[in-house]
Amino acid sequence: MSTPSTEILIIDDEIQMRRLLRITLESAGYKVTLAENAAEGIRNAETHRFDAVILDLGLPDLDGIEVLKKIRTWAQYPIIILSVRSAEQDIVSALDAGANDYLTKPFRSGELVARLRTSLRVFHSKTSSTPIVEIKGIFVDTDNHIVKKNGEPVKLTPTEFALLVLFIRNAGKVLTHNYILQQVWGPKFEGESQYTRVYVAQLRKKLEDDPNNPVFFLTEAGIGYRFIDAA
Repeated sequence: MSTPSTEILIIDDEIQMRRLLRITLESAGYKVTLAENAAEGIRNAETHRFDAVILDLGLPDLDGIEVLKKIRTWAQYPIIILSVRSAEQDIVSALDAGANDYLTKPFRSGELVARLRTSLRVFHSKTSSTPIVEIKGIFVDTDNHIVKKNGEPVKLTPTEFALLVLFIRNAGKVLTHNYILQQVWGPKFEGESQYTRVYVAQLRKKLEDDPNNPVFFLTEAGIGYRFIDAA
């Protein structure tokens, strides 16, 4: 849920798109600042504290991935990519470079607002995180390594627990296979995506009501997984 003080920076070179995004986000209660190129966007991001950035990749003066990397050197707030590029490698590259989410143009305004709200909520919950998490019948105590489903203890291996905590701390965000591997197994396992598939399958088996139709651990085809913290 937005407040009048929630400020979003939009970096996009298309004037019609900037106008549409301004109308969409202001109608949802956000304050909006517009930038038409990478230089202006980076300058705005450096001189003002925004709550989130919506970034196009096809900018005239610098590729959006480079803009993302520059902003990420000092800012941890959500950055959502909005681009016509729909190739799997473009999406993976943006997410691995630090994007919180990725939507392709044309997009649905309602979906953009929903993704933005989720990213903001997750970011703020991280800054005031609690070791106790309860999600639709799933109870997780990260400090004491306790997991329950509908009040019944669930036994997870150390690796399964580490993967679950990673998902919870990044709820709503698409995590690429390589990011998961680096965080849970270490950089030497980069490219070994079968590890993530096997362990996500185990988490689904232990925590989903129907592992074949998951509502928590969702597959992003060819990219990785997204954990949804509300079914």
